[in-house]
Amino acid sequence: MQKGPPAAVMIPQQGQRSGKTQFNMLWKMWLPFAISHLSDKDWVCTRAQMSNDLNPPEIFDRRRRHALRARAARRSGDDFLWHHIAQDIAERLSAVTRTFEHALIIGPIGRWYAEILPPNVPCTLAPLVNIPPSDDAPIALEEDRLPFTPGSFDLVISAGTLDSVNDLPGALIQIRRLLRPDGLFLGHMFGAGTLSALKAMLLEADANRVTPHIHPQIDLRSAADLIVRAGFTLPVADQDITAVRYGNWRSIVSDIRDAGIGNALAGQRNYLGKDMPARLDQAFAARTDAQGKVTEGFTHIFLSGWSPSENQPRPAKRGSGQVSLADILSKDQAG
Repeated sequence: MQKGPPAAVMIPQQGQRSGKTQFNMLWKMWLPFAISHLSDKDWVCTRAQMSNDLNPPEIFDRRRRHALRARAARRSGDDFLWHHIAQDIAERLSAVTRTFEHALIIGPIGRWYAEILPPNVPCTLAPLVNIPPSDDAPIALEEDRLPFTPGSFDLVISAGTLDSVNDLPGALIQIRRLLRPDGLFLGHMFGAGTLSALKAMLLEADANRVTPHIHPQIDLRSAADLIVRAGFTLPVADQDITAVRYGNWRSIVSDIRDAGIGNALAGQRNYLGKDMPARLDQAFAARTDAQGKVTEGFTHIFLSGWSPSENQPRPAKRGSGQVSLADILSKDQAG
C-alpha cells in the first residue's frame, strides 16, 4: 500500500492556497495561543536551561584549586619547581632591552620578584592564595577572573598554574587586555608529559581503570595556538623538561603537594582503597633503575607575546621586496 505524505508536509489541492501559505496561517493562529498558555514556571525553567547551555560545567573545582594552594603555602617543603621557573623567566626577561614602568606577577613565583625583575621596577604581586595575608601580597585571585583595569601594566608574568585554569583562552585574552600597547607577557604552564611516570604507576595500581588522579595538560602546539588566538603579537612558545630522580612515589606526591599542583578536577573523588599504597609500591619497584630510583619529568611550556602596537616590527607586504632571493642564491653558488 502506498504511504501518504508525512504529517508535516502539506500538499495543496487545485484551487487551494499553497502549502507554505497554509502552514503560515496555521502558525500565526497557534503561536498566540501557545504563548498565552506558557506558565511563569515553564518560562523560568526554559531560561535556566538556556543559561546552563551557555555556561557549561567547569573542568576544575575552584575551591579545590584554592585548597591545594593554601596547603602548599602552609607547608615547609622544597619549592625547587617554582624557583627553577622563576630563574628561567628572569633569564628570558634579562634579554629584553626595554624599560618597564609597572609589572604584575601572578602566582607563587612572586616570592622571587627581586630576582626576576630589573631593579627599581614597580611591581604588583598577585598570589593565588594569601596565607597569611600580608601588605606585600594583598591580592588573591584566579587567572581567568583578573580584577585589574585594562592597560594597567606594561609587563605581566603568570607562571605555574595556567594549565589548571577553567578558561585558559579567556585568561590569556584578559592578560593581553591588561597590557599597555607594546607591553610584554611572559607565561609558564606545566605541559603534556608532566608526571608521566606517576600517571603510569597510578594506572597500573588502579588495575588499568581510567580514574582521573592527575589532570591532563596541553601540548606545546596547542599552547602556541592559544597565545596567537589571544591576540598577542610576536608570539613565542617553547618547552623544557626538568627530570627528577625519586627513591619512592611518596616523595613525588610530597613535591606535588609542596607546589600546590595536585588534582583539582571537578567531580566526585573515587575511594582508592586501603591497599592502594601497597599497589603503588609494587608499580614503583617495577620501574626502578639499577640505583633503585625512578626518573619523573616536569614539562615546562614557556610563552611570550607582546600587546599590539603601531611601533612594533611588521612583515613587509607580499611582493614588496626589491632583492630577488634567486639572485642571491645564484651568486652564492657561483662564488
